[in-house]
Amino acid sequence: MTDDREALVFGALADPTRRSVMRLLSEHGPRSATELAEELPITRQAVAKHLASLAEAGLVEVAVVEGREKRFRLTPAPLLDATSWIASLGAEWDERLEALRSQLRRRGRKS
Repeated sequence: MTDDREALVFGALADPTRRSVMRLLSEHGPRSATELAEELPITRQAVAKHLASLAEAGLVEVAVVEGREKRFRLTPAPLLDATSWIASLGAEWDERLEALRSQLRRRGRKS
């Protein structure tokens, strides 16, 4: 995951409405902006703006079904990348904390 991609993904995930949109897509599969707006307390236009941010981050894909109808589906790859990044960061901190614990134990035995 590149720094720019990370910024887009984490920026998109920072918004609770976008997380709600992603949850709905995850639970119910592909949906149009109109269908999503029916389940959220915001307008269709607001949903469309959130979907555009999610698409820019690579978190959703759009497909034109009939005529101009667009359906959005969740794309998990950026989430997996974000999860891997968070896990690696957590592992680094686990190592640092374990080294600190070891150092404190050694110091405690010297006293």
